[in-house]
Amino acid sequence: MSRIQQVFARAQAENRAAFVAYVCAGDPDFATSVEICRALLANGVDILELGVPFSDPLADGLTNQLAAQRALEGGMTAARVFELVRRIREFSQAPIVFYTYYNLVFANGVDAYVRAAKAAGVDGILTLDLPPEEAGEVTKACATHGVETVFIIAPTTPNARIEIIAAATTGFLYYVSREGVTGVRDQVAANIPEAIARVRARTKLPMVVGFGIGTRAQVAEVAANADGVVVGSALVNCVRDHLANRAQIVPAIAARAADLSAGVKRISK
Repeated sequence: MSRIQQVFARAQAENRAAFVAYVCAGDPDFATSVEICRALLANGVDILELGVPFSDPLADGLTNQLAAQRALEGGMTAARVFELVRRIREFSQAPIVFYTYYNLVFANGVDAYVRAAKAAGVDGILTLDLPPEEAGEVTKACATHGVETVFIIAPTTPNARIEIIAAATTGFLYYVSREGVTGVRDQVAANIPEAIARVRARTKLPMVVGFGIGTRAQVAEVAANADGVVVGSALVNCVRDHLANRAQIVPAIAARAADLSAGVKRISK
């Protein structure tokens, strides 16, 4: 099994959801970003979702937009994102998934980009603005180089299209729990159990749920039904909130990850 498959198999055996954490690569600077990733993986994170900083992150809310801006202003480049992955691989073999936009993949040459990602130690790629109907070059390159694909399903996705999306996916499906952009919300979307059941009737792929999840209670609520729970903005906010004293960023994000990850264990009925 791949590293991603191993995570979901282990989580299922332990009667819990996998904990997927999003942070922007290079936010607020390269050295701190390495230590953030180390802290996350030491505090319950199963899969690390690395946002590749982009100047026009159309699927992201203000929190993650500003994180990308900080990373770019700090000198983050495509080459340095690969270097960050290599640094993480020095201390962890946990799955790493790129959360990126197609222009970043296309501009560097699709096959060359995927090959470089694999060589650095990336396990999967989620290309936010690339529909599966137009992803042939990416899925081919991923199959060639052994990188798993991740695609998004939205609340508005019709049943027939779920099957198309699932057919292009080899890693896991990412269910966006609400319409709109990323960001912490006061409440989890009410229809998640029904949405998960609708998708599971059409595929056996693992299904993670993200967008708007930011507390341990919300993680627990989603973990009751999903194979994995994604938290992003709530962690990125730990960076934002401690920019004036960067020495506090890593301890803050470690504590937040430990608290959130405690919510993934399911209560036996």
